[in-house]
Amino acid sequence: MPNQIGKLYVVATPIGNLSDLSYRAVDILQSVDMIAAEDTRHVRHLLQHYGISNKLTPLHQHNEKHASPLLIEKMQQGLSIALVSDAGTPLISDPGLPLIKLAKAAEITVSPIPGACALIAAISASGLPVSQFMFEGFLPRTSSARKTFFQNKLDCPYTWVVYESSHRILATIKDITEILPGERTIVIARELTKLYETIVNTTVDQALELFERDKNMQRGEFVILVAGTEPTQNKNDISPEQEKLLTVLLKECSIKSAVAMAVEITGARKKTLYQAALKLSESQ
Repeated sequence: MPNQIGKLYVVATPIGNLSDLSYRAVDILQSVDMIAAEDTRHVRHLLQHYGISNKLTPLHQHNEKHASPLLIEKMQQGLSIALVSDAGTPLISDPGLPLIKLAKAAEITVSPIPGACALIAAISASGLPVSQFMFEGFLPRTSSARKTFFQNKLDCPYTWVVYESSHRILATIKDITEILPGERTIVIARELTKLYETIVNTTVDQALELFERDKNMQRGEFVILVAGTEPTQNKNDISPEQEKLLTVLLKECSIKSAVAMAVEITGARKKTLYQAALKLSESQ
């Protein structure tokens, strides 16, 4: 009788505080046949903390294209494998995508074991609007590329989020202050769930002073959240009051006369009111 096909578990691990590993994650890491880890030395510390002894195999950005097909073969032979990254939820700016894609193609069940994620932890405590947000992963390494990135984000209407390392955080904040409006709200979250966890809500203008004044703010792992642009009325839109006025006028006179009177009363652009009047007349 052929072996039953194995299963791939995508297991979230702590981003700092070891107590954030879920009971289910512990059970999975104990029971699978093998753990594919971004850094086997790093995850071994976590396993020892929970008294877990299991086989480890490396799966990182430098070997995943070669190693992933071999892991697929093992699961096709009936073995179950847990995928973990150095910290947080795998594939969120971490390796693992080739393995997941191959598993899907081979009809191997991929089961997420949810848990810690720096992105979600940061936005949940940021105080910024996050019913819609954009996550951009790690920023470019060069200043010119970062400035181009920030320039492209100037008119983004949603909160956007990036990761940054301690090596480039000060240079990144300097680049931000050169491109983004000074009054824009920015949240800096560093060392989440760790002893020196810090979450600061400030403005672009004040952020650089904060980092230069407090050298501790230049240490650790960072999540940067930037508020989107404030919604503004489109120049081709009319206000509810202007629409109500046009509706009343159109009941009594022609579009041309209604628009002329509305322009005189409101001072709004004739072209904008005329386009709105046409739409209103079509709907009546």
